[in-house]
Amino acid sequence: MATSIALSLDNLPSDPLLLVLSFLDFRDLISCSFVSRRLNELTGHNPLWKSLCQKHWLLTEADKTHRGLAWKELFREYYADLGRYIDYYKTLKKAWDDLKNYLNQKCPRMIASLKEGVREEELDTIEAQIGCKLPNDYRCSYRIHNGQKLVVPGLMGSMALSNHYRSEDLLDIETAAGGFQQRKGMRQCLPLTFCFHTGLSQYMALESTEGRTRSEIFYQCPDQLAQDPSAIDMFITGPNFTEWFTSYVDNVVTGKYPIIRDQIFRWYVHDKCCVATTGDITVSVSTSFLPELSSVHPPHFFFTYRIRIEMAKSALPENACQLDSRYWKITNANGNVEEVRGPGVVGEFPVMTPGKVHEYASCTTFSTTSEYMEGHYTFHRLKNKEEVFDVSIPRFHMVCPPFRESMVRSVSRYLCLSRTTIIVVVVVAVIIVVDSLIQAR
Repeated sequence: MATSIALSLDNLPSDPLLLVLSFLDFRDLISCSFVSRRLNELTGHNPLWKSLCQKHWLLTEADKTHRGLAWKELFREYYADLGRYIDYYKTLKKAWDDLKNYLNQKCPRMIASLKEGVREEELDTIEAQIGCKLPNDYRCSYRIHNGQKLVVPGLMGSMALSNHYRSEDLLDIETAAGGFQQRKGMRQCLPLTFCFHTGLSQYMALESTEGRTRSEIFYQCPDQLAQDPSAIDMFITGPNFTEWFTSYVDNVVTGKYPIIRDQIFRWYVHDKCCVATTGDITVSVSTSFLPELSSVHPPHFFFTYRIRIEMAKSALPENACQLDSRYWKITNANGNVEEVRGPGVVGEFPVMTPGKVHEYASCTTFSTTSEYMEGHYTFHRLKNKEEVFDVSIPRFHMVCPPFRESMVRSVSRYLCLSRTTIIVVVVVAVIIVVDSLIQAR
């Protein structure tokens, strides 16, 4: 009769156990270490902690060598310092690294404006100073970089249009705390950014109050007609810090926000589909919404667009031409159409030769939250002015970001509707009574 062998963790081979442990997170590994002596030994296996260090802290072999620690000790050291941010750290650290790597190639002087991260105690002190808790993802980002020095150009993008210029800085925590708001309509709001030229900031709501949602990021848009200081509408730019920051970084590093003269031109968003080629000439368009020049009440939405006209390098020299006029067909959200014709573009009549690029910016205002434009330019050949042809301008959309009305307006509208409802009910009641009297007769 064969002798039975009792199975236990102590006599199982290591490889299958390590394979099982490799699927566990750090919390589960720590729990397993208390189950038995064997599991305690295996959960100290360095490759397990190496994968966790890479997963949660983005650490490399070079980081390990520099610190002179085993992977398990390295993980514990980071967790002791940044453990409360483990759900955000990887995402935000990667965004910061991607942004810095990109800027180091495209506009390196921007890197010099970044400030070193703050200590945990400094963030606690700020919370005590303003009397509000900071969102954990915001705190996590500021442990990596404490915003930037107040310089131009700003890290959060620039924009230039005629005599209107703006450049937005990412505020350090100390400056942001100095601008913490307690006034009516903006209570419990912390500025994230600041523009020297417009005085405009993007704010983050630290509490769900006055119609805002905690962690929401927005531009304030005061009612131009209201006397009440709390009648502040807002253009929403992000539901929380992580989405706000990572989406911005993604737009920068993927080229959606162009780098022009060592500045991030954040305000111009280029849709890769918004390109049209006619013969040797290609026209592409990028657009921008300007909150500082817009309002919800009255409805006045200000957009700017940047157009690039390029003649192919392979074009024949005899195809050189000059722009004479433009035609626009503008359609608003209500389906109303307006047509505009005029000479040149912003007062210029550019000459296009092989490889030549001409760019210009213009602007428009709408009373609806979205509109689109399309049209064509008319050119003539330099060698033969009688040879006239049209070059298509691709359709491009301009859409206002989501916005929220102030509590003051929402309440007043509700009260107005309530009064209207009461009047309607009274009128109906009177009709019913009169009708009853008539029937009674």
